[in-house]
Parts: sequence; C-alpha cells; structure tokens
Amino acid sequence: MKRIVFLMMVAAVAVAGAAQQMEFAPVVAPVVPQKVEFCGSEVNFDRLDMADRLDRELLSIMYSHSNTMLSLKRANRYFPVFSRILKEQGIPQDMLYLAVTESLLDPLAYSTAKAAGTWQMLAETGRQFGLEVNDEVDERYDPEKSCVAACKLLRQAYNKYGDWPSACASYNAGQGRISGELSKQGQNTSFDLYLNKETSRYVFRIIAYKLFFENPQAYGFRLTSDQLWQPVRYREVQVTSSVPDWAAWARQQGISYAQLREANPWIRSTHLTVRTKTYTVRIPLEEDRQRSTQPVSVFNKAWVTDK
Repeated sequence: MKRIVFLMMVAAVAVAGAAQQMEFAPVVAPVVPQKVEFCGSEVNFDRLDMADRLDRELLSIMYSHSNTMLSLKRANRYFPVFSRILKEQGIPQDMLYLAVTESLLDPLAYSTAKAAGTWQMLAETGRQFGLEVNDEVDERYDPEKSCVAACKLLRQAYNKYGDWPSACASYNAGQGRISGELSKQGQNTSFDLYLNKETSRYVFRIIAYKLFFENPQAYGFRLTSDQLWQPVRYREVQVTSSVPDWAAWARQQGISYAQLREANPWIRSTHLTVRTKTYTVRIPLEEDRQRSTQPVSVFNKAWVTDK
C-alpha cells in the first residue's frame, strides 16, 4: 500500500513538472459588444443580465470548435437557398442564424422532442404550415419547403408580438408559452421574461451565431474557399406514379440509392405511394458529384482567408 502511494506521488510530481514546461495556446474570451443590430433593431447589452447571457453563448459557440466549424462549412451550401426564401417571404436575414441554432444546419437533425429537419419542426406544426408528414414522405426534412414553413410560422409570431426576438423565443417555446408569460409577468418582450433555461438562452444564442458568422476570423477560425461545403446543383424529375423501389428508381437515374436519399431527405421509406400529388425529386448533376469538377463559390467572403 505504501509503495502504491509513493508511486502515485512520484507520478503527480512528474505531471506537475511536465505542465510547468508545457506551453499552452492562449485562451481568449470573446468580447461582448455594447449593442448589436438584430432584425433591423438595436439590441443593447449594457444591462448586466443581457451581457452575461450573450457572453455565455459566445463562449459556448467559440469553444465548441467542431460543431461551430461544421455549421460554417454547411452554411455555404444552405444559406444561398435560405437567404433567397427569407427575402421572398419578407423575413429578416438574421433568421438564418435561427436555423443554425436549431440544427447546426443538419437536414437530418431529429430532437428528443421529435422535431425534425434543419428548421426543427414538430409534425403537427409542419402539417399546419403545409408540409406533408407521414411514414413515406416527411417534408420537414426538405430544407427548402421547411424553410418556407418556418417563415410562415415566424411571420405569424411577429404579427402577434410585434418584435422579432419574441417571435424567435416563441419558435422555441411555442406561442402559447410566450404569450402566457408576457401576460403573467407584465412584460412586452421576451428579453424581460423569466423563462426555462433553454428558452432564456435561445435568442442570445441566435445573436451570438450572428456575431460569429459575420466575422469568424475575429474568433480565430480560418478557412479557405475550397474547404467550405459547396452548393449542389440538381436536375428535377417529376414523379406522378408510385415508386415500388427507390433503389431501382435511383439506378435508372444514374445515381445510387444513398445519393438519392442525401439529395432528397424528405424520402422516408424504400417506396412511395402516389395518389394525386406530384413529387419533385432532385438528381445531383454529375459535375457536382465530384470535388474536382464542382464549381467553387463563397456565400460570404468574410468567411474565408483567400478572398
């Protein structure tokens, strides 16, 4: 027993000595700005609790390197489409960062609350805003269609509350919860509400992602254009009759079943039953299936070092 204790003491001394000789990379705390423009309005962070909450989210995002880097890479593929839809729907561009907060831009994301897709919608909510959700087809996983549905939901919430931060909070907690708390606590905006931990952090996380995406290099992230995930171009095939075997159908189109499912994440079964609806299936262009032939584009030049 004494020998074991002695060996442990020797090991501890050795580790301490090694630590003294080791050089660690500097760990820098991100700066919490005094104010941020969000959805066309100024949000002031002079109030202590506001600053503390934003500080927490900035630290979490900046030092979760793999997820933060992956979301930035994915954004180059999905932001061009989402940005266009947001403009068409009259929704502020800052809602791009709501999608990042919801799913890290993963079209296949699925939560413990059974929310699905990039925009993390529940099945009932998806159906309410025009999405088909069943065992064969789940359009919550379609990045474009779910983006349109999310825009409709956000517009409905904004019309109710009159400010985008409260609309965002209701996207997370539900309009019933936010409306009830505004009434019970006698407040006009979600920034002044005492809420559960997840919702109280939610809008601040969206704003933190906005700060990061506007200037990732300021937080130490370095990427080149060819490291970003590139948008994929497709040809579209209209499916008007049932498909008994998607794998066989994919081979007829010159792609694998895996490539079909990746391009069309709304497909949720090995087959499709068609009654009256026409389904649009995307087939990635041959040029865009290879890194060596795919065109390189950058959604935001601030994201890369090789401008």
